[in-house]
Amino acid sequence: MSMRTPLKSARNLGSAKEGADHFWKQRVTGVANVFLGLFLVWLIASLIGADHATVKAKLANPLIALSLLALVVSGTIHMRLGMQTIIEDYVQGEFGKVVALMLNTFFAAAIALASIFAVLKISFGA
Repeated sequence: MSMRTPLKSARNLGSAKEGADHFWKQRVTGVANVFLGLFLVWLIASLIGADHATVKAKLANPLIALSLLALVVSGTIHMRLGMQTIIEDYVQGEFGKVVALMLNTFFAAAIALASIFAVLKISFGA
């Protein structure tokens, strides 16, 4: 006999009421980062020795720009989730934990915005 309510079984949520959302986000972004990281390595290797105009022309390609944007978004989400886990596990005290989690989110957002701005600026020909 199960002590779970039918609603809890249907939602499949744990005691924290988040289920495996954090776990799966971290795994999905990790897998995405593998492929996007390999793309970045290929892109850098293909641009070795190229002049400035060639690099700008390659980065202005919409597929290249979208892939770089996907890497930025996936990478910063993965970074924030990983640091969140570390903060939750090792920071003592509720106030310090909340402050560290807020700073972690702001830092990840700042990195993402700056990187997205840079990619868009280059891809639109600035």
